Amino acid sequence: MDHRRAGGSTGTVGGVPRSRRVPCVGAVVLDDRGRLLLVRRANPPAQGTWSLPGGRVEPDESARAACRREVVEETGLQVTVGNLLGTVERAGPDAVIYAIADFAAEVTAGRLQAGDDASDAGWFAPAELAALDTSPGLMEALTGWGVLARPPASP
Repeated sequence: MDHRRAGGSTGTVGGVPRSRRVPCVGAVVLDDRGRLLLVRRANPPAQGTWSLPGGRVEPDESARAACRREVVEETGLQVTVGNLLGTVERAGPDAVIYAIADFAAEVTAGRLQAGDDASDAGWFAPAELAALDTSPGLMEALTGWGVLARPPASP
């Protein structure tokens, strides 16, 4: 996630000043083998964990344009951005709330190479995800949106 300063507007949403809410995006990218594209975060928040490529929406930038830009910056891959899969909010430093819109995306070109805010990038089969240190709430969100299968119920 890119942590450049984004401007806010006046007013509140859910009691939180808009100026403290930071619009962000993430890309849910699956390859033709069903593997999920993840990046290892090089910077806070959640530094060192695996997460979706994404980051802040720049002023006057659409969410979909931000999603395309962030994927290229963090992975070297160009994508077509599809449907909105879901949204999450994550607490940041100094009472900032990251309002994250996660979109489905499909690779159209490029070669996978970590860059910008990513210290590593890779494709992971669903069976490999449980062994990874992922960002808080990632697995629950992806399962809730139907991107990942729900684990079998315990007897």
